[in-house]
Amino acid sequence: MAKKKDTLALLKQVPLFEGLSRRELEQIKKVAKEIDFDEGHAIVEEGATGVGFHLILEGEAHVLVGGRKRATLRSGDYFGEMSLIDGGPRSATVKTSTPVRTMALTSWAFLPLLDKTPSIAKKILQEMSRRMRNLERSLTH
Repeated sequence: MAKKKDTLALLKQVPLFEGLSRRELEQIKKVAKEIDFDEGHAIVEEGATGVGFHLILEGEAHVLVGGRKRATLRSGDYFGEMSLIDGGPRSATVKTSTPVRTMALTSWAFLPLLDKTPSIAKKILQEMSRRMRNLERSLTH
């Protein structure tokens, strides 16, 4: 099981959260839940409505698009961060290949935290703007 310090370090590595202070990361961790999944479980399914984010703490899972394996996720990898904000459909299925433990954060737990802690919202908006600028640059060059 990932220790509190380890979980915060993994959370800090997520680009959406990398600008957050330790205190802000601890607030996110407080509203998140650790969930265990058995081997062979689809954590999320391609095309389904997304309601949250998962940070893999232990285990291994495969990313499948159209039923084809595209990537392998391990401790420290994550998926679903955009679903925290927009609830859009999943672009892939993530299926466990071993037992997996994730730190799961739902939009209904996360969005009220943004209302309560505007500094988190501001830093996430800055990261989203940076991503949009990079995307625009890549499309025009």
